[in-house]
Amino acid sequence: MFNQGQLDAIDNEIQTNLIKAGLNHIIFMDMGGNAIAKHDNGESYLDSTAFAALAAGNFAAVDAMAKLIGEPEFSLLFHKGKKLSIHFSKVTEDTLLISMFNKDISLGLVRLKVTEVIKKINQILVTG
Repeated sequence: MFNQGQLDAIDNEIQTNLIKAGLNHIIFMDMGGNAIAKHDNGESYLDSTAFAALAAGNFAAVDAMAKLIGEPEFSLLFHKGKKLSIHFSKVTEDTLLISMFNKDISLGLVRLKVTEVIKKINQILVTG
């Protein structure tokens, strides 16, 4: 699915543009719940494997709800918590980017940074 050059380039984009921007934890995963890349700020204690599996189920459930109301999909999900929030974005038909961040970072900044990274990931995947 991905070659090592693509994985290295994706890792670099996540590290440089999301983790260094202050996000706590990033998981790039397939729709089956398998983590492709995962990064954190060194302060996160998350079971990424379990989280990715649950996130895939959550995204599938919301996708089914979208279809029930006549939407082809919801490509973005957001869950706001007291301390941490989670932002889900569809990257390709087969992949998601999950971003976790604390209350010190605005949703607007997260959305901007994630949008930029998704564009770069898609360029990486096209150019090989």
